[in-house]
Amino acid sequence: MLKEKLSIIKIGGNIIEDDTSLNAFLKLFSNLEGKKILVHGGGKRATAMASKLGIESKMVNGRRITDKETLEVITMVYGGLVNKNMVAKLQALQIDAIGLTGADINSIKSNKRQVTNIDYGFVGDVKEVASNSIDRLIKANFTPVFCAITHDGNGQLLNTNADTIASKVAIGMSKKYDTTIYYCFELNGVLRDINDQNSVIKYLNINTYNKLLKDGNIADGMIPKLENCFDALKNGVSKVNMGNTNIFTKENDNFTSITI
Repeated sequence: MLKEKLSIIKIGGNIIEDDTSLNAFLKLFSNLEGKKILVHGGGKRATAMASKLGIESKMVNGRRITDKETLEVITMVYGGLVNKNMVAKLQALQIDAIGLTGADINSIKSNKRQVTNIDYGFVGDVKEVASNSIDRLIKANFTPVFCAITHDGNGQLLNTNADTIASKVAIGMSKKYDTTIYYCFELNGVLRDINDQNSVIKYLNINTYNKLLKDGNIADGMIPKLENCFDALKNGVSKVNMGNTNIFTKENDNFTSITI
């Protein structure tokens, strides 16, 4: 029996930061046919808010160190300011959106990351997605909007990478649906040359990825994103697309389509 299609869309910080870009994206998202889930971060907004409150943001290799104070800011910004504004905008577009953290309906549980060379603090690695609970929302015609916060099941919220949340939710839902992930950010897709927006690699599989990696043609920041993509594809997700918000317009084929 053919599974129903489900789209999981993750949007990056730069789209969230710019009202015009965000509104344009949400309009495209609202017009996207079929069942869908939205996942967002909000790191730049969190950094700006922390600065206003006199809290220093500590980063290691682009990853945020989340101490107790930072976790409070992230909860306010991701779970409150960014998430609820997005939900309100979607309601105005006749999408019955519901904003969630991983703690809501016990939807995404994580383990607190073990301390190795670096103590990342209250950062979670996803261990479990409650696909049945999320499906109940979808079947009731709600559109889940997840922010980048999960929980450990023992009362502790955890800052969690939004790309990983999108990947793990898509894997969890792939038992019930034919799932596609869309990673939307400011670039046109995976680029051969980071300085040339037109150097999009339109089709990427594990072999071409390994070759590009070996030749040093993949930018550092893109590597964890692509590792997430291949993890999803190996675990039941049908397709992953990566590009800017025009990925949803029928005329645009200038984005990266990733398969195994």
